[in-house]
Amino acid sequence: MNDFPPKLWWYAGCLATAVAAIAAALLLAGDHPGLSPLLVLGALTLYSTHRKVQLPNGIDVSPGFMIGMTGVVVFQGQNSLAGPLILGAIAGLSMRGLSRRAWGWMPFDSGVAGLGNLAAAATYAAIPSFARFRMPVALVGGVVPALAYAITSWALVMFSYAVEQGRVPREVMSSAGAGLVQVMPFAIVGFLLGRLYLALGPSVVVLIIVPILIAREMFASYMRVKESHEETVHMLIRALEQKDRYTAGHAERVAEYARYIGESLNFMPSRMERLRFAALMHDIGKLVVPNQLLNKPGRLTADEFELVRVHEKVSVQMLDHIDFLRPIAGAGHSENTRFDPDDSDHPIEPYIVMIADAYDAMTSTRAYRKALTQEVAFGELRDKAGIQFHPACVEALISVIEARGEKHGAGHEQSDEFEDAPHVGVGSAGLGDLMSSETG
Repeated sequence: MNDFPPKLWWYAGCLATAVAAIAAALLLAGDHPGLSPLLVLGALTLYSTHRKVQLPNGIDVSPGFMIGMTGVVVFQGQNSLAGPLILGAIAGLSMRGLSRRAWGWMPFDSGVAGLGNLAAAATYAAIPSFARFRMPVALVGGVVPALAYAITSWALVMFSYAVEQGRVPREVMSSAGAGLVQVMPFAIVGFLLGRLYLALGPSVVVLIIVPILIAREMFASYMRVKESHEETVHMLIRALEQKDRYTAGHAERVAEYARYIGESLNFMPSRMERLRFAALMHDIGKLVVPNQLLNKPGRLTADEFELVRVHEKVSVQMLDHIDFLRPIAGAGHSENTRFDPDDSDHPIEPYIVMIADAYDAMTSTRAYRKALTQEVAFGELRDKAGIQFHPACVEALISVIEARGEKHGAGHEQSDEFEDAPHVGVGSAGLGDLMSSETG
């Protein structure tokens, strides 16, 4: 389990103190939640907290959010805000806080969940009664407090990154929308269970436990499949790295630039994942190309050029035999990546990979040429836009790189695999040039 960041100690203390102070104020004001639902839902919250599943971005998701929504509905019947607040505080009492260097996660998690539950309960209390009790309007009314919870908890988590790192990582910001989509079904189920609890009483606990188990196991199964996909891709990348370290690093940079374009075009998370796989795997066929050809300083002969071009067919064949990679098998073949303005039905992903590939090739030092400047690379992309490259994708990549203040190319390379490469080479940015008949 990750150690608790030292910079967050004061922040976690403030969150826990806020929850304790608000709870004490509510109790002193006469807000006394029913003991029976508090014990039942508290036990379920504690149980579900230890059934968490971790997302790839490191965020934990547990059915405890569903129980929190159940509590919002149940305690609203008692006009209690203290009940949901206490349930949120209980949600922070997880096993990961038992370690000496990680116990700070308990006050942090309790504070985030408690204040999130409080925001949801206060929002639900403000909804007109007809929108809380008349179905199906009541179902929509149940989504509003879930949004209040999500916004509050995400804001508190985002602020923790600002406290710890001085900024909020872009990948964390981009995961907020996806996280909201993933937890919203839990909110709907929790709302319905709360209505059942009010109608049937504590005996509905059996009906609550079953969805917890099913939801958690289904989500865990989904995450295991995603992890196996990631491991497959990483295994192929490691194999490529063992063969040629430059090609593996190139693939990772192409995936990053492709992500820039995909985000600029507002790709959904599932489509972004396919794009990333396509970018990472576009050169996987180079596993069968001899290294002396991949890194040849001079021009390729006609026979050598054809041998190197074999990697495109091999890439397609390899990816076509892996189920989850089959949809992006053609993304690395030149026949699918050259822009065709007359083909409006052509998927845009291969165009994106081609542009990201060309940009990195131009701004990286190769065996036959030192890296070009970023300005030259931008100019080349724009010069070929509409002819070789998709114009919108070209502008998307350039705009994002400029907005991020990134510098690539000559003078900005982090590593140089080919220190002796000439500043002006005879090779191209891609596979290399054919020898002319005069020099052949």
